[in-house]
Amino acid sequence: MKNKLPSIAGGLLGLAFIAFGLNHFIPFLPSPPSPEEGSPTAMFFAGLYVSGYLGFIKAIEILGGILVAIPKTRNLGLLALGPVVVNIIAFQVFMTGGAGLIQPPVILVAVLSAFLLWSAREKFAGLLN
Repeated sequence: MKNKLPSIAGGLLGLAFIAFGLNHFIPFLPSPPSPEEGSPTAMFFAGLYVSGYLGFIKAIEILGGILVAIPKTRNLGLLALGPVVVNIIAFQVFMTGGAGLIQPPVILVAVLSAFLLWSAREKFAGLLN
């Protein structure tokens, strides 16, 4: 069972990123309520949409999700998704004042990413030397 947990976690994390990434291009999930106009959150997302940067991020999410779901490429996928996960958490801390940290998708992504990183820590240790 111990060897199956990273595969299950990788599959779930990959599925989450593929689903949320594809939802940007082909909307199939309900949209969250729009932020209050003129708020920092609204201005932040306006900049991401207008510049096309959000499309790039979502493409990285899809690619990283696919890579994380495949056991042989999981670590490469974690490297691609690491900055995305950090930015998701930073957004929730700084833009929502921490209120968004208790949302289930945020918790799921953070916990699964941390677990996969911890389970492959010996492979990532070379990056720190």
